[in-house]
Amino acid sequence: QVQLVESGGGSVQAGGSLRLSCEVSGYDYRRNGYMAWFRQAPGKEREGVAAMYIGDGSGTYYADSVKGRFTISRDAANDTLYLQMNSLKPEDTALYYCAAREDWAASSLVFSRYLYNYWGQGTQVTVSS
Repeated sequence: QVQLVESGGGSVQAGGSLRLSCEVSGYDYRRNGYMAWFRQAPGKEREGVAAMYIGDGSGTYYADSVKGRFTISRDAANDTLYLQMNSLKPEDTALYYCAAREDWAASSLVFSRYLYNYWGQGTQVTVSS
């Protein structure tokens, strides 16, 4: 059973940085799936912000709203997925979730929440102006 546990959220001022972590257990890396970060603000749909193709680790994907500011990465030795968030804006305020899928899928689907089988409990990020 795959388990995902996020940490690292908090409150920062606009322009600041945070690094989110997602501890992964039970995931079968041989099946060339995907891992991703989603976020959900109050009253809004859950949206994908960054994703990584686990098969070769080089395929990364970013939503236009975070491109150039957020970086997704993985520490294979420690089974941890990261989201480095720089130049934070008030509109980045949301509950951030780690998500995982063990099987391959078309990359065009990486920001569809329905692609992912496993989810963490979320970590809150609040950015003040």
